[in-house]
Amino acid sequence: MPETLPLPESPRQGVERFELAAVPLAVARYDNVSMGDLRTLFDTTFQAMGAAIGADKVHPAGPALAVYHGDPSQTFDVEIGFPVSESVREKIIVGDIAIQNSWLPAGPAAGATHLGSFDGLGESWGRLMQDVQDSGDAPGSMVEIYVTEPNPDMNPDDLRTDLIVSLAPRE
Repeated sequence: MPETLPLPESPRQGVERFELAAVPLAVARYDNVSMGDLRTLFDTTFQAMGAAIGADKVHPAGPALAVYHGDPSQTFDVEIGFPVSESVREKIIVGDIAIQNSWLPAGPAAGATHLGSFDGLGESWGRLMQDVQDSGDAPGSMVEIYVTEPNPDMNPDDLRTDLIVSLAPRE
């Protein structure tokens, strides 16, 4: 049985520490992107993922997510996709999108919950990263788990996004 995402039933109150399991993911990976690229990347990736899911090639085992590698204020790498019940065996090509196997980074982590519009994610990330720095830990990969699936008819205030940062002790 594959590991599952660390999703508490209720939103996290403040910052919590926990061990992150290596969860199999099906993702599209993009290198050297900037924040301005994300909306287009998310839209095209989730269209491709929908086609792969519809063709029974990807089997989601939880909500959509993004894993960020690097400093989001600069250029960074991002993986966009889903946790899966079984790893993708070979790349799945949908249009210009390559869906491949990846893993959630295992090890110590800190997490918080953002409630509301995606516009406020930066502020929530700022609070989480400040807590990590104050604790003396070094941040690693950052994960956004889109617990509430957005749709055009919903109130953005009803969105829940769980934020996770992998941790490494400072040297």
